[in-house]
Amino acid sequence: MHDFLLAKEIVDAVLKEVNERSLKGVKEVHVSVGSVSLAHDGFPEHVEDVSLENLTFSLEAIANQTALKGTKFTVDKSPGHHWSIEKLVV
Repeated sequence: MHDFLLAKEIVDAVLKEVNERSLKGVKEVHVSVGSVSLAHDGFPEHVEDVSLENLTFSLEAIANQTALKGTKFTVDKSPGHHWSIEKLVV
């Protein structure tokens, strides 16, 4: 469930950026995710509850219900405790 909640948060952030920049479409989104972000709730013992594969699947499933339909998401694990949008390919 943590992966789905995190995916929703990321998709919302991408949609916000798309709207702010008046982009017509996004082909690909590169996201970097730190370890605590993988837990999403800040509890390190929940880190194993989220897999990058499940997160990617959730991102694409949620995005397909929005203006981001068909957008490919690439997720990389990074050091640190946060997630960030690294790149939007339009």
